[in-house]
Amino acid sequence: MSRAANPQISFADWELMRQGLVLEPVLQAIADFLDDHEEMIETIRGDLRRGLKNPDTGRNGLTAQQVLRSLILMRVKSLDYRELRERIADGYTLRQFTGFYCQPVPKHDAFQRAFVRLTPETLRAVNAALVQAAVALGLEDGRKLRVDTTVVQTDIHHPTDNTLLWDVVRVVTRLVGRLAKALELRRIKGFRDRTRSARRRMYEIQRMTTRQRHEQQTGTYRELIGIAEEVVERARSALRRTRKVRGKDLLSELAIEALRKDIEHYCGLGDRVIDQARRRVLGEEQVPNAEKIYSIFEPHTDLIKRGKVRTPMELGHKVFLAESAQGLITQYEVLKGNPSDADHVKPSLKRHKDAFGSVPELYGSDRGFFSEQNVTSCTRDGVKVVCIPQRGGKKTPEREACEKSAQFKEGQRFRAGIEGRISVLFRGRGMKRCLAEGAERFELWVAAAVLANNLMNIAALLTRRSSRRRKAI
Repeated sequence: MSRAANPQISFADWELMRQGLVLEPVLQAIADFLDDHEEMIETIRGDLRRGLKNPDTGRNGLTAQQVLRSLILMRVKSLDYRELRERIADGYTLRQFTGFYCQPVPKHDAFQRAFVRLTPETLRAVNAALVQAAVALGLEDGRKLRVDTTVVQTDIHHPTDNTLLWDVVRVVTRLVGRLAKALELRRIKGFRDRTRSARRRMYEIQRMTTRQRHEQQTGTYRELIGIAEEVVERARSALRRTRKVRGKDLLSELAIEALRKDIEHYCGLGDRVIDQARRRVLGEEQVPNAEKIYSIFEPHTDLIKRGKVRTPMELGHKVFLAESAQGLITQYEVLKGNPSDADHVKPSLKRHKDAFGSVPELYGSDRGFFSEQNVTSCTRDGVKVVCIPQRGGKKTPEREACEKSAQFKEGQRFRAGIEGRISVLFRGRGMKRCLAEGAERFELWVAAAVLANNLMNIAALLTRRSSRRRKAI
């Protein structure tokens, strides 16, 4: 599809602009900043053109500028796809910001299709270019750095063995039913619908009291596991029985092939769920977290235990964040598993040096990042004030004096600011729970929230600077 870099502005647009219809100051500052940094738009355009045989022909699609600005607006206002489309279509100022002007705004699914073409690497490159632009404008010097980790949730229900087994039965059964319909068959011979039986046993386990679970759940679980095994085995048998059956045309053939892949995918996940339930419930085995599966829809989900009283267990991914003194998130990383916070000090210093040319003068974190090696490494690399409180153990007189010094206390007050930044990302930029599907789109979700945060801060800094200059004149 053709994607013009700059869509034509109509006479109606000129008339509305002539009447003084302007953006709110922050969005105007973001728009001006993006206009001055076309290289970010070019990075997005590369993703939109990727895989297209003739990207310059065909009907017009969303431009790279419209995609990037719509994505920013979505995260700045914390909207879903339908709300995004409605807000742009209903207001001329948002049409102006996103580059649609008086053109028709496409349906919400057009935005979704455009956003999923972007890659995490592309948004990481855009964020890096954003930080470098802030440095070039004199908005950030990288003299201070504060770091922390948080957990972004995946969009799953609370996992229990019985609900996971029920998920396997209902999803595989539904997909086999769709395959039969696509093949124009009443039903696939040999496959039985066991959803009622599985649902009955799932609810029976759910309603058990703690005492009943100890005395009665094993037999019910054995029946539920047997049903899940039967469904998975018969689904694979259905694939073998119908492997030679073809669709009536190319489109139906492609749909059938996609259904076959989905059935194979969920049968594989079903094997893991069945094995996990048998080991945990019937064998009373302590299954390592690395071998567990917490959702068949988001199998990449990790179980995170950070010792929090209110949230002893979190399901999602741990995310590392590093923030500068001006509120710019200069580093972010979606982590696999639950690594120790102390592992991130040396890599974060190296990345900061690569971005700013030198290590920060002040490095602040909570006690989770503490180790003697980390403190020594920071000092050796040239960090003047290392504000990492000691974690546990008896403090030496030198360490006691260090943590009571005015510099250290001031550094810890600075470090506390990243807690507020995480709150803003969660409540204002929609990063608390990722509603996108898959590990890659999870990272894309985090990257978009970080991008919106950085643009909002740069816009605020530029607005304050221009205000001071006007007052000076």
